[in-house]
Amino acid sequence: MSTVNVLNQGSVVVLELNRPEALNAMNVEMLEELDRVLDEVSQNEDVKVVIVRGSGNAFSAGGDIKMMLQENVGGDFDQVMDTIGSIVTKFYTMPKVTISALHGAAAGLGLSFALASDFVVAHTSTKLAMNFIKIGLIPDGGGHFFMEKRLGEAKAKQMIWEGKTISAEEAHGLGLVDSLVGDQMEEEISHRVGALLQAPLQAMLETKLIYTKQSLPRLEQILELEKNAQRRMRVSQDHREGIRAFVEKRRPQFSGK
Repeated sequence: MSTVNVLNQGSVVVLELNRPEALNAMNVEMLEELDRVLDEVSQNEDVKVVIVRGSGNAFSAGGDIKMMLQENVGGDFDQVMDTIGSIVTKFYTMPKVTISALHGAAAGLGLSFALASDFVVAHTSTKLAMNFIKIGLIPDGGGHFFMEKRLGEAKAKQMIWEGKTISAEEAHGLGLVDSLVGDQMEEEISHRVGALLQAPLQAMLETKLIYTKQSLPRLEQILELEKNAQRRMRVSQDHREGIRAFVEKRRPQFSGK
């Protein structure tokens, strides 16, 4: 079974994260498939709009905890982190208009990925969390970059430190989400896509290119900083305790080490 479903509708492509039994948690297989698919879509000149959504009951619960339990995250740590960096860089810079359609949970790495899009649309019942801190880790997938872009440094830092789950309405008020949708999610997305396809997209994408070219060196720097910091955090006592507490369904007892 494919971990990323690709629905090609000509000028519109829908990418569906497809591990519904794991709330679309991102394991090595999904990350590698997503990287390959984004590469293909990015280079397809017929595609104008890319929509990312999750199958089942969530957008994505983040990185796969089972993957984190393994000593080297189910593969070479640097390789996994480089794949994550490649995914968000491709998604952020691709010459298409990108939309993340959120429902259920959008957490951790899943939220970092969603924030790399041009438009973040969320169902009113969506719960969002930059919750790495709860297992003694830091945001990756450019989470620091995208949170700072949308919230400013002070608010981004505080939200990362708190790691709390917030409602779609609260996220909309903060500017993490661009629009809220009720049960007419598909109709709302279709309406938005229809308007985009009748817009002067070439001019829109030139604007996008100016911003991404200006921002790309900083994103790449932050991805490298995140990789190095995450490597340190993965061998910390707090991370081991956070993972144990998660598996044992109890409150972690952090020591700051």
